[in-house]
Amino acid sequence: MSRWLLGYDGYDPAAEGVREALCTLGNGFFATRGAAPESTADGTHYPGTYVAAVYNRLVSDVGDHSVENEDIVNAPNWLPLAFRIGGGDWFSPDAATLLSYRQELDLRRGVLTRLLRYRDGDGRTTRVTQRRLVSMDDPHLAALETTILPENWSGRLEVRSGLDGRVTNAGVSRYRDLNGSHLQPDAEGAAGDDVIWLRARTVSSRIEIAVAARTRLTTGRGEEKGQVGELSREPGRIGHDIAVDVRAGTPVTVEKVAALFTSRDRAITECAEAARARAAGAAGFDALLERHALAWQHLWRRCRISIDHEDAQRILNLHMFHLLQTVSGHTVDLDAGVPARGLHGEAYRGHVFWDELFVLPFLIVRFPEIARSLLLYRWRRLPAARQAARAAGLPGAMYPWQSGGDGREETQRLHLNPNSGRWLPDNSRLQRHVGLAVAYNVWRFYEATGDADFLAEFGAEMLLEIARFFSGLATYDRTLDRYEIRGVMGPDEYHDGYPDRAEPGIDDNAYTNIMTVWVLRRALATLAVLPEYRRVELMERIALQREEVSRFEDVSRKMRVVFHRPPGGPDPGPDPGGDVITQFEGYDKLAELDWAAYRRRYGDIRRLDRILEAEGDSPNAYQASKQADVLMLFYLLPAEELEDILVRLGYPYDPGLIPRTIAYYMARTSHGSTLSALVHAWVLARSDGEDSWRFFLETLNADVDDLQRGTTAEGVHLGAMAGTVDLVQRCYAGVETHGEVLRLNPRLPAMINELRFELRYRGHWGVDVSYGRDRMRVRLRPDGAAPAIQVAVPGRDIVTIQPGESCELPLTEGRLH
Repeated sequence: MSRWLLGYDGYDPAAEGVREALCTLGNGFFATRGAAPESTADGTHYPGTYVAAVYNRLVSDVGDHSVENEDIVNAPNWLPLAFRIGGGDWFSPDAATLLSYRQELDLRRGVLTRLLRYRDGDGRTTRVTQRRLVSMDDPHLAALETTILPENWSGRLEVRSGLDGRVTNAGVSRYRDLNGSHLQPDAEGAAGDDVIWLRARTVSSRIEIAVAARTRLTTGRGEEKGQVGELSREPGRIGHDIAVDVRAGTPVTVEKVAALFTSRDRAITECAEAARARAAGAAGFDALLERHALAWQHLWRRCRISIDHEDAQRILNLHMFHLLQTVSGHTVDLDAGVPARGLHGEAYRGHVFWDELFVLPFLIVRFPEIARSLLLYRWRRLPAARQAARAAGLPGAMYPWQSGGDGREETQRLHLNPNSGRWLPDNSRLQRHVGLAVAYNVWRFYEATGDADFLAEFGAEMLLEIARFFSGLATYDRTLDRYEIRGVMGPDEYHDGYPDRAEPGIDDNAYTNIMTVWVLRRALATLAVLPEYRRVELMERIALQREEVSRFEDVSRKMRVVFHRPPGGPDPGPDPGGDVITQFEGYDKLAELDWAAYRRRYGDIRRLDRILEAEGDSPNAYQASKQADVLMLFYLLPAEELEDILVRLGYPYDPGLIPRTIAYYMARTSHGSTLSALVHAWVLARSDGEDSWRFFLETLNADVDDLQRGTTAEGVHLGAMAGTVDLVQRCYAGVETHGEVLRLNPRLPAMINELRFELRYRGHWGVDVSYGRDRMRVRLRPDGAAPAIQVAVPGRDIVTIQPGESCELPLTEGRLH
């Protein structure tokens, strides 16, 4: 199969939800799932369209409780297109006799094609070809082309092209008992002979969404139009009916061009007026496709990453495709973050979590302007984060675990365990580490781009306010002469408390504590690199006192990190050579889980938390992790950087600490998150190429094969998708942008013989890097405006490369077997 094609043969209702999610088309402004145009939300199909950052808030009654949730809104459906022969039944793949059926997603051009032949109850055979796009050239346009060929019949063909504003949010089964009626249609109508339009408004956020569609029909090679009948119209829905007489062997083509605008869009007077005008004046399908394909060509040119493994390359392309459909150049002018499940479905309610930690590294060295806009989403929500910190009695900014429209905490108070059917308290708002992810991305963006203006104007303020919060969150224990952080959750969501403690939260989570030290040190470094006038101005504006800066220094030298000696290790003593980093205080005192027994009983135990709760038990009682957050430290920090932090804290460090810790937690992880296998692939890349590749392939296929049993249909896992590409780029290729030097420290699995990619780095639009079996090459494209760069390779002196020059070196290290 082509590395640029995702194809499905045969119609499979059970797989339709996954296919619809994976065949979603979008452009960073809006996206539409790959549902059939004639389908409705009926339990098999779910046609959803989602506009970036369009949220609405509703109250639902759950048992004896009223809960308020903010959701990304399922926008009016522009897709509806149905047809029938001679007044018979409207075509449906669920009812017709299908003779052939194929669906293809062309990743290179962003086109979804459906090819089918069917026979109706009267023996008439018809061939249908449909092509669909959501324009990457014009963010407000989408188009559908349907060609119908009667093979053995002549007669009357009826086509209905519609717009439907009666949609609700019902794409996630466990949310269906909640109120999902986010839209209130308020107007619909026709404009001229071939344009219909519809406008709706979100019921609480009061955002208007308008769609308009122009439908034209041609027969054969001519321009003969079908007869336009009466509008099919009812509140919240409108359709255009077209009828035409057709002859056997003569195709009929129906072209539908849709435009979508919201009341938040710029340079418009009113969104329905803008939609009508854009739909009426749009070019035809072929011309739209030409511009759309060119826009994708430009994107792929900047995303070039190539490995000599056909299947892995195809899915890497798919992952980049879906990332760029969620956040693209069209996102730059929006106030939007990175939805954890893309614009592909309603899981997680379209909220923004910490997944940008896995998304931004790829964007920073390919599309820094997109990365910058996503960081500005966080900067605009600083006031809400400050307010949240004040409400908690703390300084600085406390970013929410789940963010949406205005930056308040959107994490639900209850969640449903589908295994037990019980609604349970949700304490995941205690995952304070999302602020650490924001600060991490701010600093890495600055390092890779050298964008001192961004740091001075926006980044420093975020970084310093996050540092203030974590400095304030840490409490001093005189008996230990250490700072501690209590009552939080780490990225491992299986532990939200202790089995013998009523209040939620755990203490001294290693990931949170060590990354707090990292952030405090970056805050001090930020103050050092800012121009003096800006440093003084910023400290005055946010009222950052010198005493607080001194506390940054003190906490960064005295933070507590817990270690323990695993069972079977050397006897405890003063020598730390057998210790591992403890996930949190008391983790090593929890019971060991009988992993073999649970695997025999349940098979798939990725969601061990649900299994245990349904049994009346809890993962809080066990040394069992959804994703071992200690290993996240090795994902984010090079070994040298982690060593530097631990030594600064006064803890001993030996080269065996990391592999011992990896081995300990690998045996105690259920991989309940798609990010878990990704992190394992990363941390094993330096020691075990075969296992690293196995986890890499598992992450690659997580959505394609729906490994989590039904979650893909609710929206793709965007963090894991972006993370696979980043793993190839920064882990296997060893790209590090820390400091003033581009560092290349490759660790290629034996399964990869050739790796080629391109970066943007510190003003250079083209840094070409390629690895072969025994050599590596770095080439800097000619660019008179950009300076030379320095490249560091292990075991060799730093090399300076001028624009237009290249450097070729032997690849004696950097390959695992």
